[in-house]
Amino acid sequence: MNRLPTCCAPLQHHWPLPRPVPGAVLVSCAFDPARLAADDFQRAGIEQTASLQRSVAKRQAEYLAGRVCAREALRLLDGRDYVPATHEDRSPIWPAGIRGSITHGQGWAAAVVGAQVAGLGLDQESLLTEERAERLAGEILTAAELHRLDRSQQALTVTLTFSLKESLFKALYPITGQRFYFEHAEVLQWSTDGHARLRLLTDLSATWRHGVELDGQFCVQDGHLLSLISV
Repeated sequence: MNRLPTCCAPLQHHWPLPRPVPGAVLVSCAFDPARLAADDFQRAGIEQTASLQRSVAKRQAEYLAGRVCAREALRLLDGRDYVPATHEDRSPIWPAGIRGSITHGQGWAAAVVGAQVAGLGLDQESLLTEERAERLAGEILTAAELHRLDRSQQALTVTLTFSLKESLFKALYPITGQRFYFEHAEVLQWSTDGHARLRLLTDLSATWRHGVELDGQFCVQDGHLLSLISV
């Protein structure tokens, strides 16, 4: 049927991040699990798997919103009508020649797709409180990152580091097939204009080795942080 689900607000085709990625398309929408209707999957023309049927409304709504955004992003990219299915590891299955990433949380979902990139990773996080950032810093930041940490910007720095590393994983995992964790990458620097630089601290493949550096970008809006890594 391909209509907008009741739980989703109108889709936005925009680029909130500071630096465009050539040929990439980003679509987002707000969603409300409390407004999820029994026929929303049918209404949207998206398959509701047995696993999703057993899920709580929040999980169903965020999955639905993310897939609706992904389908619209692909339509805008090259005109195709395609909804990414899901691998056993829960990562989206993109069409051949397409890279993409989906993120959702706290009533907002987005998808980015592109054909002129080797990898894309998109992640959205709510800004941590100072207390929570203090508790999580040791789990998310490497020793070098902790040493460089400006305590006056602790909440933003810890949230940003978490998000950038999530985006890095989403960008590189489909390329390398290798899982890695917070201690396997570090944020070397970031600036308030939304630019960041990261370095791998582990070997993932012959190409993606310890010491390889990549650029990232981010923006902060309404208490949420959005980050992107494009390869």
